[in-house]
Amino acid sequence: MRALFTPLLIVLTLMTSAAQAFQLKAERVVDNVYALIGPLGQRSADNDGLNANFGFVVTPEGVILIDTGASRLGAERIAATIGEVTDKPVRWVINTGSQDHRWLGNAFFAEKGARVIALTRTAATQAEFAAQHMASMKRFLGTRIQGTRPLPAPDTLAGNSATLELGGETLVLAYTDAHFPGDAWAWLPKRRVMFSGDLIFVDRLLGVLPWSSVRNGQRAFRELVALQPVHIVPGHGRVCDLAQAQRETGDYYDFLADKVGAAAREMEPMEATLDRYADLPAFSRLENYGDLHRANMNRAFTEFESQ
Repeated sequence: MRALFTPLLIVLTLMTSAAQAFQLKAERVVDNVYALIGPLGQRSADNDGLNANFGFVVTPEGVILIDTGASRLGAERIAATIGEVTDKPVRWVINTGSQDHRWLGNAFFAEKGARVIALTRTAATQAEFAAQHMASMKRFLGTRIQGTRPLPAPDTLAGNSATLELGGETLVLAYTDAHFPGDAWAWLPKRRVMFSGDLIFVDRLLGVLPWSSVRNGQRAFRELVALQPVHIVPGHGRVCDLAQAQRETGDYYDFLADKVGAAAREMEPMEATLDRYADLPAFSRLENYGDLHRANMNRAFTEFESQ
């Protein structure tokens, strides 16, 4: 009996440890700026959909939060982690994007009095995809999605970019339109810190979705380079410098646009193009390469083929 009990106890212990494996932590980037780094894998009940990066800035007047997670419980985790750094309330929320983990936690912070701010097209895309994102998150999170209320950013800013002065900090929001229509970055020029949203992925391969634009991604990345950020909080992966972002995202956009895009414009057969570039050592070490690379090329080919 004891021989059976011991392995069972080990299995239960491992299962419990796995269920509690993900803990969101605040990582100081510089001065009063912090990053919240999510796991590289898929959304799950364990991480409450926080498989992306977020961040916050502590100011004398309150906290500026960059993105709110993919569920109410995820937003609660974000709030609790901020509370480990400061007792100041979240006064402002900035949404950099329209994908689920950028904004489905908005209502939690709005109910506590925070202004939820985004560029106009970002909020419009949130509203457009709200039902689809909620259905998707229910599949990933199960009952842990309960209590989540999709709230597109109610405080919207017109134009292709906007400069905000909040709590003595300057933030510049500007469209990238790369991963999702209406996606943006949040640039802190005084700190030389860039919250790139889903423009930049490091440690894992970026994903090209049916709604993504490689052309826009390449353009936006080059505009980001011109700003010369010192610290980048990417959409996914560790906080990095510009050199790493260039190697793992900028160079990949260039490959998709300049190699796959060129083949599409020259009307080469798609399958032959995808086969020719199936093995890219410069990127194959990145997480999710095997799952995403061929589909990324397929969508890039289709985008450039139609333009």
